Amino acid sequence: MKVIIQIPCYNEESALGTTLATLPRQLPGVDTVEWLVIDDGSTDRTVEVARANGVDYVVRLPTHQGLARGFEAGLEACVRRGADIIVNTDADNQYRAEYIAHLVEPILAGRAEIVVGARPIDQIEDFSASKKLLQKLGSWVVRYASGTSVPDAPSGFRAISRDAALRLHVFGRYTYTLETVIQAGQKNLTILSVPVLTNRATRPSRLVKSVANYVRRSMFTIFRLFLLYRPLRFFLFLGTIPFVAGLALIVRWLLLFFLVDSTRARAPSLIVAAVLVLIGVQLWTFGLIADLLAANRKLLEDVQYRIRRFEAGAGQAARD
Repeated sequence: MKVIIQIPCYNEESALGTTLATLPRQLPGVDTVEWLVIDDGSTDRTVEVARANGVDYVVRLPTHQGLARGFEAGLEACVRRGADIIVNTDADNQYRAEYIAHLVEPILAGRAEIVVGARPIDQIEDFSASKKLLQKLGSWVVRYASGTSVPDAPSGFRAISRDAALRLHVFGRYTYTLETVIQAGQKNLTILSVPVLTNRATRPSRLVKSVANYVRRSMFTIFRLFLLYRPLRFFLFLGTIPFVAGLALIVRWLLLFFLVDSTRARAPSLIVAAVLVLIGVQLWTFGLIADLLAANRKLLEDVQYRIRRFEAGAGQAARD
């Protein structure tokens, strides 16, 4: 049983050494623990610090491509290097390394395929009141969209089984946290949470440049994934709004015509009602078409999973 701890990095020379110093080399029930650093186009001495601190593998992206791409590149590299479980943590030493064993244990026991470390949001002094509220709100939306019970969806401290890593694909380039939880729920992967504690922040978050920007980009991610994985429900809801409004106008026209004044045509009301009903029906039609396309996408995802599994096996065999 091999565990690889991966750390996406972008200009982290000042904090990476401290983070690596706390990482374990042994875990209960695990034969081998290795470290992998993803260098996301750093312009400082991140790679030199990683190698000086005994990192087993360094994956270098030629240019800065963002946290999501770094995370995905790390998953691919870990699987190719024979990881049975991949643990993802941050380079700024936000997450306490002693909880890595807690993340790995449910996967070793066969109770989960993905385990997310749930931070005590209310107790984190570095988070403002607005950020705490937004973290809770975002997690609630993700729970609804994914059908999971993850209390801290934005947490990047997580363990992922080999099979789950082969099934995940990050579409966005902003962050992987919300997207992978929603994907896990839609793909019926077993996902659990374990409580973890964090260290004090050593620097401002590079991902959350402003609350407004984070909310906007996170909501766009959730909206896009909900549309991707639940198109029929989305378009049925969207189409029901104009359809019901159109029906209400038709009922109003009938009441006015038969009970008030049958000599007035009230054509504008009928025209608006007809347009609204047609819009509703068209949106429902879009939902049906999108649902059919989603079935095709699931087949393509299954093909991609099989290809990834074959390539990962071939890559590991070549290294052995």
